[in-house]
Amino acid sequence: MVKLDKMNSSEFEQYLSHAIRGYADEHVKAGNWNEQEALSKATKEYERLLPDGEKTANNTLFTIRDEDKEVGMIWLAQRANDKGFIYDIKIREENQGRGYGKQAMIEIEKVARKLGLKSIKLHVFGHNRVARGLYEKLGYLETDIVMEKKI
Repeated sequence: MVKLDKMNSSEFEQYLSHAIRGYADEHVKAGNWNEQEALSKATKEYERLLPDGEKTANNTLFTIRDEDKEVGMIWLAQRANDKGFIYDIKIREENQGRGYGKQAMIEIEKVARKLGLKSIKLHVFGHNRVARGLYEKLGYLETDIVMEKKI
């Protein structure tokens, strides 16, 4: 059974060090940024979104646990009065394929309802077919699609 615990400061620091690099890599893979600029841009984006770290208002970062075992993380932001946004969800590589992502998404919806949110959005890179499939199964609908062709 998955539970979501608010991240403490040491968990946040651990998360942040991996998240910035991962975010930069995803943008390079998607063709949005070049390798030289990616790390700098990703760092600036995290500083903008989380100026007070895990204590940033209207943002809650959770450690996903199975019993006492840490299996991943999820970040929910309250954007407008009744709209939420999942900025990140990560399941540790050794725990992937065990249903933790799906369970965490179900639990974050419960958190969102308690906050009075009426909808949740998220972004998924087009090349991440596994995540896209999960979100579709959970009832998320595509609202924008950007396509590109290299010529």
